Amino acid sequence: MQHDMTSHEIRKKWNHRHSQADGIGEPAKVLIENLHLLPQSGSILDLACGRGGNALYLAEKTRLSIDAWDISDVAVNRVESEAKIRGLSVNTQVRDISLSPPKPNSFNAIVTTHFLDRALAPALIDALCLGGLLFYQTFTQTAVGSGGPSNPKICLGEGELLKLFQHLRLRVYREEGALGDVKRGWRNLAMLVAEKV
Repeated sequence: MQHDMTSHEIRKKWNHRHSQADGIGEPAKVLIENLHLLPQSGSILDLACGRGGNALYLAEKTRLSIDAWDISDVAVNRVESEAKIRGLSVNTQVRDISLSPPKPNSFNAIVTTHFLDRALAPALIDALCLGGLLFYQTFTQTAVGSGGPSNPKICLGEGELLKLFQHLRLRVYREEGALGDVKRGWRNLAMLVAEKV
């Protein structure tokens, strides 16, 4: 999140990016690899959903109630259109999450990928119901090769995701950094699944 920009400027920036992009985007690896950890019922929020890769994947693979929020109305419209084409139910909302985070105890799971607003971490923890899961995946400052944001302020420091959500019970974590053979493995990202207990 770039705090030096207004909500309107951020929306305009992301509307432009989403209008130029193709498709809906792939679901996040943290979600694909750990889908089996989700509860059988309840509600899940795809926070900063972009064009809906995660939300649509969840709507196809689970029986959960899916909400998808993003600051970009262009992105949200694309999620709605794709959900309609696929015959899926996704509750969408254009929302500046940093100014209007989810209410306490409102979701059984929250998915956040490629979005980082450090100040929002306590609100995300509060928004989870007891036993709820946070699925988080985003870019790290330790990058191997190209790809990802050039601004280190919107990338995670070493182990930072663990610190931000230290009050949740860790279930899954992966961050390879620049360790070992950097031509192999899963680089430039950190993933976490953690439970509210």
